[in-house]
Amino acid sequence: QVLLTESGPGLVKPSQTLSLTCTVSGGSILRDGDYWSWLRQAPEKGPEWIGAIDYRSTPYYSPSFKSRISISRARFKNQFTLQLRSVTPEDAAVYYCGRSFRAQVRSRDEGSWGQGTQVTVSS
Repeated sequence: QVLLTESGPGLVKPSQTLSLTCTVSGGSILRDGDYWSWLRQAPEKGPEWIGAIDYRSTPYYSPSFKSRISISRARFKNQFTLQLRSVTPEDAAVYYCGRSFRAQVRSRDEGSWGQGTQVTVSS
């Protein structure tokens, strides 16, 4: 019953920071045991877990992105955010936010996910 909606820019220039927001309804990001995750997928790459934040605001980052990402929550708005710095064309993908029950997920088969938002990296 949880509904997640991604929002943010569809186009980001190389070297800029991508900022995405996930708005959650039908559930609370403060619920014990929940992890709030970001995943992306490009046609040639398949799903790629980016990171997550848990109900205690502890972040978990994929080693592939650790130096470039920050994930935070906005409790009173029931939403959480992703910042991906220094983007390159390789970061172009559909970005999804979701609720899962462990930090790292293999695909959107785990948990509940939004419809995704397309991000293009181009100057």
